[in-house]
Amino acid sequence: MSVSGTLLAFDFGERRIGVAVGETATRIANPLGAIDEVANDARFRRIGALVEEWRPVGFVVGCPKHESGDPHEVAKLAEKFARRLQARYNLPVVLVDETLTSAAAESGLRGNRTRAARKGDVDALAAMLILQSYLDDPGAYRDAAA
Repeated sequence: MSVSGTLLAFDFGERRIGVAVGETATRIANPLGAIDEVANDARFRRIGALVEEWRPVGFVVGCPKHESGDPHEVAKLAEKFARRLQARYNLPVVLVDETLTSAAAESGLRGNRTRAARKGDVDALAAMLILQSYLDDPGAYRDAAA
């Protein structure tokens, strides 16, 4: 993706989707929160509100792999989510390996609050780590449409 401007990033999960925002000019990502909806219609209503607010030029979606490099079971769902984003908003989408981002986010928040209170924060922080990874080296990742 060779665009300049605001990017929204997602840490896709079957239960929650972590969300982050960043700018290509500053190369800084920030966590926004989590979408705690299971139904796709509800998820995309929330995403639509974020798109309206932030006016992104593209999306970054985390695509999990096992530590061995093999695709994770959730990877196909994350790729489907990425295709839906692209089709719905007609904006470029990049898939980023998110291996261990949730674990890193959980570790970074441990001790701040109870695990139950941290869940949305962990997802948002994981999305921020995914986006920061992309912003640090945008040429290393492939478009979801490729």
